[in-house]
Amino acid sequence: MQDDIAARAAHSAEIQDRAEKAMAEIGVDAGFIDLLVETFYGRVLEHPTLGPVFDARLAGRWPEHMAKMKQFWAAVAFKNGGYGGKPVQAHLGVKGMSAELFPQWLTLFSATLDDIAPSKEAHDWFMETAQRIARSLTLSLFYNPAMDDPALKRSAP
Repeated sequence: MQDDIAARAAHSAEIQDRAEKAMAEIGVDAGFIDLLVETFYGRVLEHPTLGPVFDARLAGRWPEHMAKMKQFWAAVAFKNGGYGGKPVQAHLGVKGMSAELFPQWLTLFSATLDDIAPSKEAHDWFMETAQRIARSLTLSLFYNPAMDDPALKRSAP
């Protein structure tokens, strides 16, 4: 039992070490994560479509959200296990949330990375990761498998 625990801990440490080295090679550190989150969410607030949805949900709780997003992106980039939230549940029932907002979110995220990413590799890594996250959230929040039921598909007259 103790050997199992020690082996898992060593494996986790190795994964984290590899991730930290990979991020360092593309110029990403904790300071960049802070800059990314602060810059991006500052732009989200100013965005005509995204801003009202985010601000309605987070009014009075922006500092907590910013800290949580920094933990989230650090955990994703450095594989440090520092985020224990539930993103799907956090987005359920958000007034004004729609699948159409995710492409806008991604466009704004990409523009932010264009302006601040320390390298093309960092830009690409964060964009690919954001696209996977957006796709996952979109499917989790808005996909209805019944809509793919062939019995529901009608041919045009």
